[in-house]
Amino acid sequence: MVKPCWRPCIEDDTMGRLDGLVWHKDLGSHAYGEFSMAVIQANRMCEDYSQLESGPLSSFISGDHPQGTFAGVYDGHAGSEASKFVSHNLFFNLKNIVSERREVSESVLKKAFSTTEEDFLSLVKKQWMNNPQIASVGTCCLAGVLHDGVLFVANAGDSRAVLGRVERGSKRASAVQLSNEHNVNIASVREELYALHPDDSQVVIMKHKCWRVRGLIQVSRSIGDVYLKRAEFQREPLLPKFRLAETFEKPILNSEPEVTVHKLQPEDHFVIFASDGLWEQLSNQEAVDIVHNFPRNGIAKRLLKAALHEAAKKREMRYADLKKIDPGVRRHFHDDITLIIVFIDSHLVSKSPLPPYSIKGGVFPR
Repeated sequence: MVKPCWRPCIEDDTMGRLDGLVWHKDLGSHAYGEFSMAVIQANRMCEDYSQLESGPLSSFISGDHPQGTFAGVYDGHAGSEASKFVSHNLFFNLKNIVSERREVSESVLKKAFSTTEEDFLSLVKKQWMNNPQIASVGTCCLAGVLHDGVLFVANAGDSRAVLGRVERGSKRASAVQLSNEHNVNIASVREELYALHPDDSQVVIMKHKCWRVRGLIQVSRSIGDVYLKRAEFQREPLLPKFRLAETFEKPILNSEPEVTVHKLQPEDHFVIFASDGLWEQLSNQEAVDIVHNFPRNGIAKRLLKAALHEAAKKREMRYADLKKIDPGVRRHFHDDITLIIVFIDSHLVSKSPLPPYSIKGGVFPR
């Protein structure tokens, strides 16, 4: 009964367009405005997934139920299984929990993350003997929910949400970061891990000129990465490079997101949800300036292109030459980049939303 409610609208580019290694949805409508999405593949196989859902935020299809817009960016690592799983399950779990509690809240978002984590753990247990590498796959997870004049942002990992705000009487947009990264190259994140694991002097070590959790991974929070959360998977047939010299008694990584709650103001014009690949190339303000100063149609692809120009410049090469590099090799120049720009039209926030809309980002041959 729910599936027809969430069938995507029929239009020429409902599913977005794939141009070589770039997937993009130039412009679409959501409950409170418009949106634009784009993805660039850098790895041999794109490890990112993303989605935008607009309409009912609960599983009920009748009666008084919360409405709004959900945006999710899932930056996978060591494979795409976890990010793909989250794209199929996180929003589904969120709707079920909203249905039970009849509210959208910080605790609801955290429960949706923990339920998705538990579901993925169950999948790992089922596939362990035939597909042991799934225990080493994980994903950063950034989700935003617009509902009833409030923006909830939940983040586990090093993706980032940035608000573009235009003060009354000003022509310039200012950038407001709405999420914190959980990357151990940030001193405060290392301190958090040291505090959680006081008896583990090797919980964070320097390797290949950057800090890594147990010398393996840079993020301290994720969905998946079961091999660093459940000691039972620290054995064969897991590949040796993921097996630790010393076991652990409690999870090293965790999946709990940090949630920020922001009451929307008329000055809040848009939010950029993006994986760390974008922020490695552009500052918050540079990204916000691009979105603010150019037309909405195709703006996500334009922002993506600006990041790629910066990546090429850092390697003292031309953008045209970067475009010719094959995926896999291309990862040495930039990461997979996934971004969703959600525009907030304040005059629509208090009105009835548009018909339900659903789109998944990054449709690449796999």
